[in-house]
Amino acid sequence: QVQLVESGGGLVQAGVSLTLSCAASGRTFNSFSMGCSMGWFRQAPGKEREFVATINWSGPTTYYADSVKGRFTISRDNAKNTVYLQMNSLKPEDTAVYYCGTDLRGFNSRYANDYTYWGQGTQVTVSS
Repeated sequence: QVQLVESGGGLVQAGVSLTLSCAASGRTFNSFSMGCSMGWFRQAPGKEREFVATINWSGPTTYYADSVKGRFTISRDNAKNTVYLQMNSLKPEDTAVYYCGTDLRGFNSRYANDYTYWGQGTQVTVSS
């Protein structure tokens, strides 16, 4: 099994920065971690879950949605089994529940259906 726990969300004003964390654990994760990819997605009320960023656990390969490119940075700390999402220059349209997911196949996919395990989500609200 894989357990993912997100943290770091909150209510902030537009223009500020926020860093989200996603801590991974579990026997399955420990067995497959070097081959997996981790993704951040977000879901606003009434909308589908959308791709934000993804990173390979074993290397520096990252991908970003066009809407966050240049503002958000995904990174990982293998020793802590944690993935981060540094969010700069936040906008009101970034308001959503942010989820991290893991794809044990390591496809770095932009599609939520490719991710097997999800955290409970953390709310980010950006006021104008």
